[in-house]
Formats: sequence, structure tokens, C-alpha cells
Amino acid sequence: MRTVTRRARVVVVVAALLALSGCASSASGPTAAGETEGNVTGELTVYAAASLQGAFDSMADAFVAEHPDLTVVPVYDGSSTLVTQLLAGAPADVFASADEATMQKATELTGDPDLFATNTLVIAVPAGNPAGVETLDDLADAVTVLCAPEVPCGAASAALLGEAGVAVDPASVEQNVTAVLTKVAAGEADAGLVYATDVVGRDDVEAIVPDEAADVVNRYPVATLRDAENPDAAAAFVAFVLSDAGQEILADFGFGAP
Repeated sequence: MRTVTRRARVVVVVAALLALSGCASSASGPTAAGETEGNVTGELTVYAAASLQGAFDSMADAFVAEHPDLTVVPVYDGSSTLVTQLLAGAPADVFASADEATMQKATELTGDPDLFATNTLVIAVPAGNPAGVETLDDLADAVTVLCAPEVPCGAASAALLGEAGVAVDPASVEQNVTAVLTKVAAGEADAGLVYATDVVGRDDVEAIVPDEAADVVNRYPVATLRDAENPDAAAAFVAFVLSDAGQEILADFGFGAP
């Protein structure tokens, strides 16, 4: 009887240990993942290209709806301007650039970037197209504003005009695409090259898609900053940008898939 009892006790102890081990395993898996992705708090600073403002404002609203204890602070400007600020020590948790070349300049500050969207250029003209601009060739004789060559929309504009063999002497060069669109919408210019996403939902400008547009595609990368003050929120936000929900928001604003 003693032998049977001891064996029974051993079986009971082993079973209990296995049960505890199973509970510990299941708790450490889903719970740990949930803590990183599901419950982020505090403040999250997102540096993003000016062309992302509408989409990222909407994305921030959706993200905060899932994380009500989090505040998202977006900072929008030309990607090269943002990189300059980051390299000078400006605090940020996430950086989203309008092209890969500009993101490359921030490699010492970021983790590995992920591509999350694409964009192409269009010719923006004031509503009614008073100057009668129809093609890239027309920009040579029109009052045209462009992005500065050091920012992604400027580099893309130079590539597009080069592809078409068109030389343009711009009336002004701007540090971000929003400034170009503002001048066109105000009638201060006959035309400007902006991203296709910038004219979505606007009634004060019209868009003309150049024949060469598909040959010049900007690919947008996003990355967390290595010195992020809120790394959990940064990782969760980047995951949201890459998620189906994030991609749907980007598509609603006219961005293409990465």
C-alpha cells in the first residue's frame, strides 16, 4: 500500500507541476505580447513627412481610440528638415520619411525601417486651370513652384522632369510639398508638382497626371528611434501603420501599397 501511495503522490505532484508550467507558459506568451502592443500610455512624438499629415492625423486618432491613455504629438515638415532636427538632438519616438534616401541619412538614429506606402507626383493647378496647363512641357512657360531639390518631393520632381526632358525655372522652391500646394491653391502660381495624395478631397486645386508619373515612385519608410522616450508606444504605432487598419487609412488618402 505504501508503494502505491507514494507512486500516486508522485503522479499528483508531477501533474501539478505540469499544470503550473502550462499556466506560466500561456501567461508569458499572449500577456507579454499584449502588454507591448495593447496597453501603451504616455506621450508619443511622431516626426512625419508633410505629405503624410492627413493620413497620419487620421491614423493617430484611430490609434489613440485603441489606447486612450496615450497622447500622440505629430510633427510634420519636409523629410530632410526633420532629419536635420533629429540629428541635432530633437526628441522623437517615430520617424516616417517620404523616401528611402532621406531615411538613410538617419540610420544612426533609427532601428531598421519598414516600407509602408508609395506615392507619385501630379501637376497641381488652381481650380479652373486658368493658365491652361496640360502637360509637363507647359511648366517651362508657366509660373511654376517646386519643392527644393534636397527634399523628397523636390528630388522626385527633378527625376520626373528629367524623364520628360523638360527644363523648368521655378518661380520659387519650397521646403515641403504643403507649401507648394498652398501657393498653387492661392493662385500665386500657375502650377506645381505635388504628390497625388495632396490633392485628394481638395476643390481649390485640380490635378493633372503626367504620362511619366508611374516612372517616378516614392517609397515611404517608417522606423522607431533608438533613443525613443516611449519605445513600447513607438513599436506599437509602427505596427499599426503596417497593419491592415493602418493600410486602409493610407489607401483612403490615396497612398499606394508598399
